[in-house]
Parts: sequence; structure tokens; C-alpha cells
Amino acid sequence: MNRNNRSKFFHFPNLLLTLAVLFWSGNFIVGRAVRTDIPPVALAFWRWAGASFLVSFLAWPHLKQDWQVIKAHWPILILLSAIGVASFNTLVYTGLQWTIALNAFLIQAMMPVLIVLMSFLLFREKISFRQIGGVFLSLIGALAIIIQGNVRTLLSLSLNLGDLLIFLAVGSYAGYSVLLRKRPPIHSLSFLGVTFVIGALMLVPFYLWESCLFRSIHFDDRTLLAVGYVAVFPSIVSYFCYNRGVELVGANRAGLFLYLMPVFGSLMAIVFLGESFRWFHGIGILMIVPGIFLAAGSQYPFKKTQRNKKD
Repeated sequence: MNRNNRSKFFHFPNLLLTLAVLFWSGNFIVGRAVRTDIPPVALAFWRWAGASFLVSFLAWPHLKQDWQVIKAHWPILILLSAIGVASFNTLVYTGLQWTIALNAFLIQAMMPVLIVLMSFLLFREKISFRQIGGVFLSLIGALAIIIQGNVRTLLSLSLNLGDLLIFLAVGSYAGYSVLLRKRPPIHSLSFLGVTFVIGALMLVPFYLWESCLFRSIHFDDRTLLAVGYVAVFPSIVSYFCYNRGVELVGANRAGLFLYLMPVFGSLMAIVFLGESFRWFHGIGILMIVPGIFLAAGSQYPFKKTQRNKKD
């Protein structure tokens, strides 16, 4: 691919965001598949340690050039690293110890709604009554999935721990998406390198605690392949594509592509993990999907956009 073609690729948000979601879907599958082989914090730590090492080779020239700007904006970089790198994936991998991947994908469908809501609460982005209706309808659908269609579970406040952790992860990454507008004016690779390293360092004490008190990772062909996949594709590739997509079209429109997560993820979970589709998944989808279109309004996910400025 020549330089001109690469430039066109980086300006095509639909493709960038679709690729980001596709590889993130594989991340859920891998996290569920290796849950008995790799402890959750260990998977998160080695994912970001590996991604930090690999991206540093590409980012180093830009990091040297951007260093003064990075030092001047360290508070927001630490916050974005915490909610978008360290906590999000650790919560996801931990949640997948107790819930199935299909549940995780369907709960993930709440993220675009939360992005719209947080954009309004934090930055007063306009939200219509139609969007508000979509927010509540999707929330009810997601709640049906979390409680697995059992109203008694809701009344007794006895929810699946894994589902709750996935929900916290979704809220964390929604905040990351909205706050990307506050990222400093540095090169995309500098931003990836800094946030990946900070996120990995944040996980060090939790990784040591898990390894000493519970269980540690044992590297073999299976675990190395899993760590290699999550370090390259859902980390470097997906984060670069997603961050660039948000830069081009804004958090609200970029978030709509996350609705592809249940599509990609459900197919992968059924094909690769042998999971089954339950009736409460169907009920949740029947409520989430109308909520998606209500909340999206004219921002249909595959509508071609001409917006190229930062949000």
C-alpha cells in the first residue's frame, strides 16, 4: 500500500471503526476461551505490556517530538489511561470469568447509548426526546439480559457478578470515548504509546497481587497466541482505528459502530465457543435494536460523512 492509499485509508472512518469493532469482538472471544488458562489481570497486564513494547518502536520519534506537550497534559492522559486502558479490559476479562461471551456482547450494546448520555451530561451536547426514548428502551433491554429475564433477580438485587463487571467496563469505556475530545494535540502513535504504558504500569500491583495470592500465568503455545492476539489486534490496531474514527466524526457517531459488536460477537461465540442463544437474549435484542434507531436518529451508522474535524 503506497503513501497516498494509506492516507485515504486513515480518512475513511466507516472502515476504521468497523475494523476496530471486529477485532474487539475477537477480544471477548479470546478472553472467554482462555479464562481457565490465564488469570484476568494477567491477561490485561501482558496485553498492555506487549502492546506498549510493540508500539514504542513506531511511536518513539513522535514521543520525543511531543514530550513537552505530553508533560503539560499529564492529568488527562492519566485519566484516559485509567478508564480506557487499565480498568476497561481488566473488568472485561474478570467479568468473563462468570458470564458468557454472548451476554458480554449484548451488554456492550449499551455503550453507544451511554456515550450519547455522557456527552450531554459532560459537554451539553444536544439530545432530542427521540434519543432519550432510545436511551431508556435500550437500557431496559440490556437490563433484561443482565437479570436473564428473571424479575425475582432484580427484586432481590442478586445480579450475575460477571454481568455487573462488564457493565462497569462499558461505562468506563464510554467515558473514555467522550473524553477523547480532551486529548492533547499530539501524534496518534504518541497518544497510544503514552496511554498504553501508563495503563500497563497501573496494572502492575494488581498483577502481582493476583499472581501471589491466587494463580499465575503459565506461558505455553496457547497462552502466548492469546496474548499475542490481544496485544496486536484489539489493542494497537483497534485503538488506533477507534481513536482516529472519533477524531474524524465525533464520539456520538463513532459510538454507533459499537452496535456491530453483538453482530460480530454473537456469531463468533456460537461458532467458536459453542454457546447457545437464549430467549432473554432475544428479548433484550428486540428492545435494544429499536432503542438504537431512536437514539441514533439521523446518525445512521453507515451513512457517509464529510466531517473531518476533531470533535
